[in-house]
Amino acid sequence: MTSTVIIVIPAYNESVTIGDVIERCLQTNDDVIVIDDGSADDTAAAVQRYPVELLRNDVNAGKAASLMKGLRRAVERGADIVATMDGDGQHRPEDLASLLSCARVNPGAIVIGSRLADSAAFPRARYIGNRIADFWISWACGYRVEDSQSGFRLYPADLFRHIDVPHGPERGFVFESEILIEAAKAGTRSVSTPIPALYEGTLVRASHFQPLRDVLRIIRMVAWKLISRGFYLQGLWRVIRG
Repeated sequence: MTSTVIIVIPAYNESVTIGDVIERCLQTNDDVIVIDDGSADDTAAAVQRYPVELLRNDVNAGKAASLMKGLRRAVERGADIVATMDGDGQHRPEDLASLLSCARVNPGAIVIGSRLADSAAFPRARYIGNRIADFWISWACGYRVEDSQSGFRLYPADLFRHIDVPHGPERGFVFESEILIEAAKAGTRSVSTPIPALYEGTLVRASHFQPLRDVLRIIRMVAWKLISRGFYLQGLWRVIRG
């Protein structure tokens, strides 16, 4: 039985890259939802050139709110699997096939496109920040998570009928980390499959991810979850043991 896959792309001031991303997505999957997060440029106009669904935030609500809006809309439209990727060109839509292949082998799991095998392509601060975040999130999940900061993912749509993750403007990059933790508590694990790390020459603006600020926010979120579970030493032991 063929699964219904819908691609969700949050976009904030991505008018230069979003058209190319959409075109390449449509070559791999014909169902795409783009969320224009109150962009101040021509992102919405660029999206409207293509046969995709456009959702709009009247103001910049943040990546978390945009993702949740797109995820809920995809579930509402009957998706079995929701694919998420960024609109700035750092994810290759052509790699969706690799993630879907991994999903077929791991039904019901979250699939993360992991860039860590291509560590030489990472800006060093981002690589270190990602590894620190991976440790904390792995602890809270109770198993090793690889590239917890990658936004190129597949989610089983049914997951969002069982979890509700805070997605206010301040959640930003915390949201995607928190999804993994809440999913683990609900019995859904993540698996990873390698994808290239694309930074040099692909981004036309500075990344919205700020390693120091966003990793500290992630650690604060994870620390609170660990404290609320008595530090979840069983989870730490599982991660250390591998």
